[in-house]
Amino acid sequence: MSAKDFTELAALFPDEVVTHSYVQDIELPGGAGVFSLVTLDNGLDHSKPTTLGPNTLVELGGVLETLRERASRGEIVGVGVTGKPYFLVAGADLSAVKGLKQREHGLWMAQLGHDVYGTLANLGVPSFAFINGLALGGGLEIALQSTYRTVSTGAGALALPEAFLGLVPGWGGVYILPRLVGPENAVKVMIENPLSNNKTLSGKQAFELGVADALFEPADFLEQSLAWAAKVISGQEAPVRKNAVDPSAEDVAARWASAVAAGRAFVEAKTSNASPAPAKVLDIMEANRTMSQAESAALECETLADLMQTDEFRSTVYAFLDLVQKRSKRPAGAPDRKLARPVTKVGVVGAGLMASQLALLFARRLNVPVVMTDIDQARVDKGVAYVHAEVDKLLDKKRISADAANRTKALVSGSVSKEAFRDADFVIEAVFEELQVKKQVFAEVEAIVTPDCILATNTSSLSVTAMAEDLEHPERLVGFHFFNPVAVMPLLEIVRAPKTDDAVLATAFELAKGLKKTAVLVKDAAAFVVNRVLLRLMGEVIAAFDEGTPAEVADTALRPMGLPMTPFTLSAMVGLPVAQHVQESLNAAFGDRFPVSRNLQKLIENGVKSLWQPGPGGQQEIPAETLAIMSFGTTPSTGEEVLRRTQDALAEEIGLMLEEGVVAGPEDIDLCMIMGAGWPMFLGGITPYLDRVGASERVNGKRFLAPGIASAAV
Repeated sequence: MSAKDFTELAALFPDEVVTHSYVQDIELPGGAGVFSLVTLDNGLDHSKPTTLGPNTLVELGGVLETLRERASRGEIVGVGVTGKPYFLVAGADLSAVKGLKQREHGLWMAQLGHDVYGTLANLGVPSFAFINGLALGGGLEIALQSTYRTVSTGAGALALPEAFLGLVPGWGGVYILPRLVGPENAVKVMIENPLSNNKTLSGKQAFELGVADALFEPADFLEQSLAWAAKVISGQEAPVRKNAVDPSAEDVAARWASAVAAGRAFVEAKTSNASPAPAKVLDIMEANRTMSQAESAALECETLADLMQTDEFRSTVYAFLDLVQKRSKRPAGAPDRKLARPVTKVGVVGAGLMASQLALLFARRLNVPVVMTDIDQARVDKGVAYVHAEVDKLLDKKRISADAANRTKALVSGSVSKEAFRDADFVIEAVFEELQVKKQVFAEVEAIVTPDCILATNTSSLSVTAMAEDLEHPERLVGFHFFNPVAVMPLLEIVRAPKTDDAVLATAFELAKGLKKTAVLVKDAAAFVVNRVLLRLMGEVIAAFDEGTPAEVADTALRPMGLPMTPFTLSAMVGLPVAQHVQESLNAAFGDRFPVSRNLQKLIENGVKSLWQPGPGGQQEIPAETLAIMSFGTTPSTGEEVLRRTQDALAEEIGLMLEEGVVAGPEDIDLCMIMGAGWPMFLGGITPYLDRVGASERVNGKRFLAPGIASAAV
């Protein structure tokens, strides 16, 4: 690729936020010589991470070429790369990558990165990466291409997340990392972590793996790194890389093959191979054990160019960038945040597991007093004890300090009297999912609290409007639906009933932000978004099973969706009685689209908690006594028929939800399914998937999303 091609590529992105390369010459301590430090900085604050677009790479490449010339003249003894506060580099600019419409341009982008990083790796003097903060993807690969690396204990996220994003580490990481830290650790970083909710490494973890050669505290990180570099250059320090391997060694060849095989099994278990990128990462790693770095680079570039043109990659960028990174921060339909009222005390009605989880979350995130109530002291004491035990677990894991643990415990109290809510600003109920019970709770609470106190329900399927009917101030009630487990699941469905006022709604959204949850505004309709979609999905699979489809066929039919668990497993995790209760609510609201399974009811009546049980050989099976409880039809379906039937049912249901105005648009349904149900990011959420397989047009006569949003532009 020529310099002209690089220039042409950069010209395609006139609006790129360029991360500039600022050079400073430093006299190293101990008379080691002159050292050139390159600081990568886009000139913006910490809310705008530094990224790598074509213009950024061209500028960095020019700076490194100049430094290589200076090194050849003996003017400098080493080069370092670091970043602005909190960042080395957050990786490639996904907006720029998504904008590469032609495969050739994607190939140029990949080759440009290799050209620039190749210069860094071959300066004629040692190169150092001082990882002062976040380093993702191409940002971490800058460090990997350097001769030596230091990392700060304050660097909060180091990763090669490309498998999660629908790509491969395309600028040398997939070649260098297994040689640096061993093939098993490389698979952990490039496959297991990305496919486990995009897990990252801390600075300390990166050092322990061998990604970095030295670890320093953030207070004087740069000074310590420069002093360490001086020792390395002067020969006083020689890093020991305990995990580094020679891929040509006989024992390493076996380890390499084993690590790749383990990676493939992990991908199969996590995604059912529904996304091409993770397998491509492993393909390159498997092949490059016997390749030169240049040969691997060529394979990386070609693979990247192909993957950039896939709908899976475009869907991932839509989900990650457009939804999780952008739309979640500006919820559609949320009122002006200036209308929000302060919340200085929270009440929780109930002291069971869900209520206790809520109490802990409010206390930890908001740092305000939280009081739980229940019908007797034993239940109250149990709820408070649960919170204290969970705080102790966080302390044991060193996730909070002793002072923070004591403060959190002190904030949570319990009472058998709702009089404890008299000075609360926000009271949420987490009691039994029965409408009359909840209405009675709110009647009792409203008689005690101040006129401005907001009332919230954590219902998963009941009508918020019906709960508000008998209230003196129905405008104060809002749906505030968390997902279980509360501490882990990021979604919060905020439900606006017809009389909910803007101040109440604005306060709910500000609370969600304070709780670090992703809030989506939903209309008061049965089961809201996530449960309505999931129950329609599960209902179709269970119906096919009841009709006579073998269990293993029905339960595995949706594998091409790459879902985190099968429908039968999900039913067992939710609890068969809970799933049936919600299904009955949906059946009452929407009729036969949500059939109530008689077989499921028989299982509940007989105390069966899950269809699948471990068999004698460890495999999953349905016990004969469980099968004997049920009765089946005589019209079995194939797996392909169950899959298509489910796809069409989901397209129908989501089309109806949009017609009803349950949410502002299909983007909100996608965001809900990603954040509330673990729907795969590489599918882009649910609507791009339904568009891609043709279900949207089969059922509704049109796509949910226009071409070019999560797919190729026409």
